[in-house]
Amino acid sequence: MEKKPISAAAKSVAPKQSSGGLNPFLIIPILAVASFVIWKFVMGADSNFINGDSGPKGHPIEGNYLGMIYKGGFVVPILMTCFATVLVFSIERLLTVGRAGGSGNLDVFVRKVKQLLDQNNVADAMKECDKQKGSVGNVVKTALAKYAQLSTDTSLDKEQKLASLQKEVDEATTLEMPMLEQNMPILSTLASVSTLVALLGTVLGMIRAFAALGGGGGTPDAAALSTGISEALINTALGIGTSAIAILMYNFFTSRIDGLTYKIDEIGMSIQQNFAAHN
Repeated sequence: MEKKPISAAAKSVAPKQSSGGLNPFLIIPILAVASFVIWKFVMGADSNFINGDSGPKGHPIEGNYLGMIYKGGFVVPILMTCFATVLVFSIERLLTVGRAGGSGNLDVFVRKVKQLLDQNNVADAMKECDKQKGSVGNVVKTALAKYAQLSTDTSLDKEQKLASLQKEVDEATTLEMPMLEQNMPILSTLASVSTLVALLGTVLGMIRAFAALGGGGGTPDAAALSTGISEALINTALGIGTSAIAILMYNFFTSRIDGLTYKIDEIGMSIQQNFAAHN
């Protein structure tokens, strides 16, 4: 079948590296300050406590969860920061990985490109990449541009051309992967750190509870005892919940990124097989 001409501009296509994600060194301190303000002035407002007493001996109004969480102690804003960080970066990764897949159905895109390559129709395959966009479309278009360039190159033998084509796919993929994996270590770190911080809060709460149990000359301080137990349980709940969400989101995004990488490898293999068959 006669090859369709490739424009000169297509011969020098570079992968369009997507913009980076949120800067954690800026976002996390902002979330920490916001968490402390919410804990101190919203959850710790006098209106959440009996007789307006939010001090150490004060008790939250029955059913008032803001006051109850405030009584978890100074570890609570730390756990709130962890939770907010997981939430913000999960949303950011969701948008980024979603854009990486492109504007259309990825499976349909892969089938179209493979069909066009089977017909040796590289020009239309590149048009499909322009329609798809995203990381997968960028990598495939770069590989196809190299395909077109090597098709008219007489200075290399077939094996050298195949090696050059594979190198182009690998380099284009390498340029896109950091964007996909950016901030993922934050989610994996918080998955374990949140549990440890919660454990710290739990231990501190139990220390307070047992101190109340053993003090008072043999008569336990019921108020201090309940406060200590409440602090321990609140920190435990916040830490476990944050850790669970972080683990789920990390595994979800890892699976999505692996799926995108697999699609790139699948099309890359088709490009090489097509090149070997028609050149």
